[in-house]
Amino acid sequence: MKILNYFEEIVLCVAFIVITVLTFLNVVSRNLMGLSISFTEEITINVLVLITFLGASMGVRRYAHLGFTLIFDKAGKGLKQGIVIFSGLVSFILFGVLTWYGIDMLLFQMDMNQKTPALGLPQWILSLALPIGTLCCIIRTIQVVVEELKDGVVSGDVKGERQS
Repeated sequence: MKILNYFEEIVLCVAFIVITVLTFLNVVSRNLMGLSISFTEEITINVLVLITFLGASMGVRRYAHLGFTLIFDKAGKGLKQGIVIFSGLVSFILFGVLTWYGIDMLLFQMDMNQKTPALGLPQWILSLALPIGTLCCIIRTIQVVVEELKDGVVSGDVKGERQS
């Protein structure tokens, strides 16, 4: 999983730099020259989708998402395992549906030969952010459920106290 860790961190870092630089250049261009760089919005929106899902994936990996754990903390081992499996299954279904529709959207964009308005790039290239991000979320969900069932629930660790 170290490869996925590096992938997430590098892509997030590059994505933040791209958004920051493009937005800064667009603001400077607008204020100094009165010209707006039209393609920046296209790229920024799609990169932000990638940041959202890769950030969610990283949050799952680091147990960083907010949660209500009163029932989980008070439950016995069997109920804890059930809660972990249920929440993992719900997350898997959510990200699975998003991945399915993301891939469906990509295929539609390829079939229609859709181009981005400002850059004229194939739209599916920018839309790859959705299925890539949700696939990472699926992988991380499975990883966390397996870790919780193997280590966390059995040893009595509370989610969020362990670092991976």
